[in-house]
Amino acid sequence: MAQYNSRLSAEQVTLNYGKRVIIDELSLYIPDGKITVIIGPNACGKSTLLRSMARLLKPKFGRVMLDGEEIADIPTKIVAKRLGMLPQTPIAPQGVLVSDLVSRGRAPHQSIFQQWSKADEAAVSEALVATEISDLADRRIEELSGGQRQRVWIAMALAQQTELLLLDEPTTYLDLPHQIEVLNLVRKLNREQARTIVLVLHDLNLACRYADHIVAMREGKIIEQGTPDEVITAQSMLKVFELNCIVIADPLSNTPLVVPAVDG
Repeated sequence: MAQYNSRLSAEQVTLNYGKRVIIDELSLYIPDGKITVIIGPNACGKSTLLRSMARLLKPKFGRVMLDGEEIADIPTKIVAKRLGMLPQTPIAPQGVLVSDLVSRGRAPHQSIFQQWSKADEAAVSEALVATEISDLADRRIEELSGGQRQRVWIAMALAQQTELLLLDEPTTYLDLPHQIEVLNLVRKLNREQARTIVLVLHDLNLACRYADHIVAMREGKIIEQGTPDEVITAQSMLKVFELNCIVIADPLSNTPLVVPAVDG
């Protein structure tokens, strides 16, 4: 049972691809208004879990709950107004402008009877400002750096104006400065707009710096969850990653810092 308010949760969820079970009877409650980071070895089920919580993958058993309702029973457009999802390595059509791509985030708010409005225009403008890419609005996506592209994708998700935002490995393929750039933006959105954000990340030390809540997975199960100080210990890193390490305080942020042991 969750010890905090949670609009989004997985309850005894089993997920599979074909006959292969990826996650078996897992329960997870996402803390409202916090940054939750999911960590774990490759192929442990992190992205699969995130996809199910965004209703992109239907559980074989169990259920995902959004605002007290089973997410599978909520109309697609209603879900899209409450929850935004940025998948791994999204691909934009060749030649599309930044402003046009961000505008696609307003699709859930469109209908036959309600076309583009001043509210849509304002939402796109606010998303561009929040991600600090207003000056890129007339540029083509392929002209941008990796960090700029990620900001555009996040802006598109923001234009949906959802209070819940799920980001699957948003720093993949980015160099360290661009990773920091994207994660600073995520923290700004959380702190200034009170958005609930869930991230899948591989870098443990960045996860510690930016997370309020960490979920550590292995082989489709949650091994540890809690604050960075509670989850990131030498014992848990051995259990989750089979990694021999020491954990010290980061001299800049005072968050846990994982220092791997070196053989030889």
